Amino acid sequence: MKRLRYLIIIVFTALTCHVWAAVGVADLRCELLVDPITIDNQQPRLSWKINAEDRDVSQTAYHVLVSSSLANLEKNVGDLWDSGEVASSNSISVYYGGKALQSRQAVFWKVRISTNKGVSAWSSAASWQMGLLYYKDWTGRWIGFDEYFKTDNSATGQVAARYFRKEFTVAKPIKKAMVYVMGLGLYELYLNGKKVGDQVLAPSPTDYTENIKYNVFDVTALLKQGDQALGVLLGNGRFYAMRQAKPYKVKTFGFPKLQLQLILTYADGRTEWVKTDDSWKGTSEGPITANNEYDGERYDARKEWSGWAKAGFDDSQWLKARYVQEPGGQYEAQLNANMKVMKEISPVSVTKKGNGRYVLDFGQNFAGWVKMRVKGHAGTVVGLRFAESLTDSGELFTTNLRDAKATDEYILKGGEEEEWEPRFTYHGFRYVEVDGFPGEVKTSDFTGRVVYDDMATIGSFSSSNTLLNQIHQNAWWSIASNYKGMPVDCPQRNERQPWLGDRPMSAYGESFLFDNTLLYTKWLEDIRLSQQADGAIPDVAPAFWRYYSDNVSWPGTYLFIAEMLFKQTGDIRILKKHYPYMKKWMDYMRVRYMDAEGIIGKDSYGDWCFPPRTIEDGRGKIADKKYPSALISAAYYYHLLGLMERFSKLTDNAADSDTFTSTAAQLKIDFNKKFYHAAGYYGTNSLTDNLLPLYFGLADAQNVDKVAARVVTIVEKENNGHLSTGVVGTQWIMRTLTNIGRADLAYRLATKKTYPSWGYMVENGATSIWELWNGNTAHPKMNSQNHVMMLGDLLIWYYEHLAGIQSGGDAFQSIVMKPSFVEGLDDVDASYESLQGKISSSWKKNKSLLAWHIGIPPNTKATIYVPTSDVANITEGDKKLTQVEGVKYLRKEKDELVLEVGSGNYQFKIKR
Repeated sequence: MKRLRYLIIIVFTALTCHVWAAVGVADLRCELLVDPITIDNQQPRLSWKINAEDRDVSQTAYHVLVSSSLANLEKNVGDLWDSGEVASSNSISVYYGGKALQSRQAVFWKVRISTNKGVSAWSSAASWQMGLLYYKDWTGRWIGFDEYFKTDNSATGQVAARYFRKEFTVAKPIKKAMVYVMGLGLYELYLNGKKVGDQVLAPSPTDYTENIKYNVFDVTALLKQGDQALGVLLGNGRFYAMRQAKPYKVKTFGFPKLQLQLILTYADGRTEWVKTDDSWKGTSEGPITANNEYDGERYDARKEWSGWAKAGFDDSQWLKARYVQEPGGQYEAQLNANMKVMKEISPVSVTKKGNGRYVLDFGQNFAGWVKMRVKGHAGTVVGLRFAESLTDSGELFTTNLRDAKATDEYILKGGEEEEWEPRFTYHGFRYVEVDGFPGEVKTSDFTGRVVYDDMATIGSFSSSNTLLNQIHQNAWWSIASNYKGMPVDCPQRNERQPWLGDRPMSAYGESFLFDNTLLYTKWLEDIRLSQQADGAIPDVAPAFWRYYSDNVSWPGTYLFIAEMLFKQTGDIRILKKHYPYMKKWMDYMRVRYMDAEGIIGKDSYGDWCFPPRTIEDGRGKIADKKYPSALISAAYYYHLLGLMERFSKLTDNAADSDTFTSTAAQLKIDFNKKFYHAAGYYGTNSLTDNLLPLYFGLADAQNVDKVAARVVTIVEKENNGHLSTGVVGTQWIMRTLTNIGRADLAYRLATKKTYPSWGYMVENGATSIWELWNGNTAHPKMNSQNHVMMLGDLLIWYYEHLAGIQSGGDAFQSIVMKPSFVEGLDDVDASYESLQGKISSSWKKNKSLLAWHIGIPPNTKATIYVPTSDVANITEGDKKLTQVEGVKYLRKEKDELVLEVGSGNYQFKIKR
């Protein structure tokens, strides 16, 4: 067989943890990652992408080599695992099957594939590093100060940062140096005065009594022979809770604490450990005198020490570090990315106010902070206060922040120009009030630092409709703003909690924009670990707030996230791991809440935040009102039974399948008996009450058309083309309308500019997504201007239905492309970077012609639906369809022809 000149991109995944290495195979060069991912999974998932220009390329076999050294790998010696030639098309879920891996072991691997077009050369090498697999691998002790100091204010939760340092000596040449750190709640690590890594607000938050994430860094380049110093700065984060006043509601874990070990491997092969113990020195007397996620950070530059994290610093006034109680959670390598400063933006204007105040406008609602450049006298206090919007008089509007102060304070040390940004807080804002700044404030003095989890944007969408494009952009900003080591609801007020109810389908839509698999895999673990022994799942996970209300629709997100991850990644282990816990919750709800009518009607929130009838009806009114709905609860439970029936078969638990099927069948009978009305509607006849039975398949066959007609009537006539759904109904509305043949009506909803709609937000100045449809008039108590929950299934509809990029259910190994070529929309251009590779769909139409360009990655096939009933109307690359390589005619469905295409780029033209 011929050798292929393909590019193979290696993707290493440990429960979908990605490591990338890429190089042109033909030149036989190797490129290793500088910073191997550290994992503690003994059977990682190996994946690769194939980049080939040929059409219809499919893998027929693979050969994986895994070695303990790069030298062995270059000799094609798989001393850890040699898979041999395996006949398989699998390129995304090959599980390591070799020798047991050891703590701190470096592992190197590569792959060679066979395809229907030939055989590739060996790929470039990639590597990973094993973490600390056992509790005893941590030889240090937890250190800290479990007490308040005079620098702290226990009443307000303003606890000063803790500083720790340790000096040591390197006497011989170093071959490698790795540092393992657990700094809680947040840390910054320094070695010889230089910060280690570019992460911020690390590590990711968890319930620290259940699990603790550790980070690992290769610090070889920062070491030299001679005297050295480690420095660690600890902030509060979620460990010392932002609010202490309600212990019955808010979970807190104590004072900041640290465990660290630096492992030095010398050139002669010997190792030495530098670890946390009571030989370290610590203090709270540093320049960060307060730090709190809600309230901000206070920094007194006059208290800075020069060289505190360098050898030779005089720490005689520092305290001896104390041994403290460990948090209790299991130690785990952090697979999801830390947060980073991902973008920088500049203010678009500065407005001078009275009393020496200025207001900066960054032109965009985002999450992060500002970097300030300032010069003035020592002791000058500059205050930075943050808000999402302004009052009519141009002052900051902060009422919707509740009691979050959202204020940073910097005290100048004086002298040369000073540059500062906070370390242990973040804000959700567009506007910043600057108070006390010496001299005239200029926009060049401030830089907006956009902070979210370090993940790639993998989806793109644009169209001929500028409003659709702006909503997509606003969605990107809201999603990014609320990725904080977990998906939170909002970045600005005194909440910022990982509510389950915000993301049953929104998370699925987010996955088309961001490479968020690791984040949601981590969140799935947060949910599992928050489950009570009896099966109850909270409304917030990690359960920083103790809310276990036992409704169905909020905790049910556990199943929806598992489904989304499996659908997008194909990693069956996600389902296998969580299946017992999902089943336990389903049984808990059935046993505890099924009533005599066979209905599980336990609900807490109803269709949360549905829009008031008019914008004036909601003016000044609080949206924080609950309208429990037994229909929502029962409908969701029915749908979740269907998921569990599928999960049971996929995870070798088929014995449970009959129980889920029979329970669902009976629930469908009982549901229709209780909620269906002969006039052709469900429940209270609200839009949501009719959407759910229609989408979930609860409506009896003879009633489907009537219920569908009722949905259309509500939207088209009674709502004049608007929605009337809250967070529940909005998760299903766009796909339901499309599924019943009214994509045109879905498009009308998506492009409305009047209340209530996404366009109404844009028309009223929104640069992100509001929490409420009437966010410009509602009472500010619950009125975030940067939320994701009202996105519902909108982004899914963008990508799957307008662009036609949809998985066949197997992580895009098969692709379904059935765009809605709606009237009024002239073109769409979208792409999505799947695990298989980039999928693109770009179409443009006029009255006589539809041009549709699609890109299908190697090792996949796509079923495409072409809107014509005559094959003679279709050409590809100016050739008749019968003359085109890689295109197969399948069938005719109504007024569409169904074709199958292999990998490659295609340019279809369809006469209209």
